[in-house]
Amino acid sequence: MSPIGIFDSGYGGLTILHGIRQLLPEYDYLYLGDNARTPYGPRSFDVVYEFTRQAVQKLFELGCRLVILGCNTASAKALRSIQQNDLPKIDPDRRVLGVIRPTAEVIGMLTKTRHVGVLATEGTIRSESYNLEIHKLWPDIQVSGVACPFWVPLVEYNEADSPGADYFVKKRIDQMMRLDPQIDTIILGCTHYPLLMPKILKYLPQGVRVVPQGEYVAESLKDYLERHPQMEQCISKGASVRYFTTESPERFEEQARVFLHEPVQVEKVTLE
Repeated sequence: MSPIGIFDSGYGGLTILHGIRQLLPEYDYLYLGDNARTPYGPRSFDVVYEFTRQAVQKLFELGCRLVILGCNTASAKALRSIQQNDLPKIDPDRRVLGVIRPTAEVIGMLTKTRHVGVLATEGTIRSESYNLEIHKLWPDIQVSGVACPFWVPLVEYNEADSPGADYFVKKRIDQMMRLDPQIDTIILGCTHYPLLMPKILKYLPQGVRVVPQGEYVAESLKDYLERHPQMEQCISKGASVRYFTTESPERFEEQARVFLHEPVQVEKVTLE
């Protein structure tokens, strides 16, 4: 059995898993959340790289040949090092993909003003990964980023629908639009943020569209598997999902209901 592995520092990657399963339900999946050490956003490049490398290694040990970093911070701070330095030593036939590139690939077809905003964690914004990836493909697009440090806790503490969330969501969207009033497309550069969508849509100016990542990552993965039949043939197809966490399985099961609206069973693992 060789499932597709999906890793996130916490629960946000469940939105990526959901998007992928909607489009590609036939494959087996294995989700790993490093909930004991979340959040990754404020951590240094070196620490995020080390934690992500450990998680990828664990998913490989559990049978995955293809791993998606369903975490923007890990994609920004660790993906390139793992692809270039670790995979050739571990197994050159295995692959690790991120979530930033698929969004960057489509953004040029979505914006008309060529002014794009990114709402993300502090680490992702500081890395400027979205700016770099977008400018590689669409050099004419102007990218502005705003960090939203309180948005992840709002989701993880089940406060996304609370009146208090309005203040923090409105504050960052207003900041973004002051930064560049010509923005017509905003990327949600954190996998938690789609759970704040009702609040985000409430405070977005008319005519500004919001881009969650799940569907674009799913489309990109579908395209990748079509272009790499040798990898596609290795992936098992039993339409199953297994969940792993580095923290409390009970807490993970409780939170997963918020993200997936279905009960899950979770196993605990240790990363080292």
